Amino acid sequence: MLAVNYSTIRNNLKTYCDKATDMYETVIVTRKDEKNVVLLSLEKYNALIKAASNAEYLDMIDRSMEQIAQGKIVVKSMDELEAMANE
Repeated sequence: MLAVNYSTIRNNLKTYCDKATDMYETVIVTRKDEKNVVLLSLEKYNALIKAASNAEYLDMIDRSMEQIAQGKIVVKSMDELEAMANE
């Protein structure tokens, strides 16, 4: 992980873009009196989004399993489910 100030990255943007994409570096852009930002490859960004989505899905499954263990389930027939879908 690299931390670079705004002026440096502005003057060397291609270099830092290459580091992010070719070397999979995460570049933190520091800005005086402003919020910092992060530069990373699209591949790394997509992996982070996928991991977050997977974590949310696994949390949902855990909650569902907990509800089943507590007997908080509703049993419906296929006919009932199909009728609900057609409403």
